[in-house]
Amino acid sequence: MKAVVLRETGGPERLELADVPDPEPRDGEVVVRVRAAGINFLDLLVRKGQYAQQPELPLVPGVEVAGEVDGRRVIALPDAAYAELAVAREDSLVPLPDGASFEEGASFLMTYLTAYIPLTLQVRLREGGTVLVHAAAGGVGSAAVQLAKHLGARVIGTASSEEKRAFALEHGADEAYSYDEFAEHVRADVVVDPVGGDLVARSLKVLEPLGSHVLIGYAGGFWEDLSPALLVGRNVSMHGFYLGRLMRHRPELVQEAIGELMPLWESGAVRPVVGATFPLEQAADAHRLIEERKSVGKVVLVP
Repeated sequence: MKAVVLRETGGPERLELADVPDPEPRDGEVVVRVRAAGINFLDLLVRKGQYAQQPELPLVPGVEVAGEVDGRRVIALPDAAYAELAVAREDSLVPLPDGASFEEGASFLMTYLTAYIPLTLQVRLREGGTVLVHAAAGGVGSAAVQLAKHLGARVIGTASSEEKRAFALEHGADEAYSYDEFAEHVRADVVVDPVGGDLVARSLKVLEPLGSHVLIGYAGGFWEDLSPALLVGRNVSMHGFYLGRLMRHRPELVQEAIGELMPLWESGAVRPVVGATFPLEQAADAHRLIEERKSVGKVVLVP
């Protein structure tokens, strides 16, 4: 089969299309014919050698697919997703809703679980509360905007360009600001933050008393060390969310969240946003688009 292989860490050019052996499923596993593979920011970190739990090389990147198994349209979170075939546990397969495209399917699980679990289980989000979503035009950001609106919140987004801020407004945000100006205009009960870096300290300062800041990524740079005194003095809290560890240690909780999310998609309350698609052989271009902060929504590879 054809697959994208990463043999050495580095820039997008390290991603190469190659012929590799077909995967062999073990007991309880099935082979998924991949129709679309979602690109997540963790894939970029793995490629650059900056992931917190860096896997051994060589490898086929990717952790999210939509495809077919014995005529069934499914979505799943397997390893080695940038390929024509991928192996997933049979009991982890999720039916792809009727009317949804494979590209949308490959854009759903990682982003919506990453937004939904913190918003429903980690923070106290009251009806009419304000949620500030950083990188609101991205995959996780656009999911967080939709879900926070569904949960009854007023949603404010940040993004790096006027076009991205317009995108956030189009997909449900009530207001949108640049990273330089949000602190002048926003008071929030919850901050959803895939950006990290120096944005963390600035975001804590816009939280209302008893507000919560959720750290889910560091696309803008690794998190700075902060003194607990800042949390105590402002009566705020900070939460961290890492879906991979939760899937290993609390799989039943993740499955329960999937069971709650799928009806929201099927009813039209939320819908994944596919910003761009690339063939497998252009995986480097797809990574480059994300790395240069030119993408919106989810970027997807199509075998």
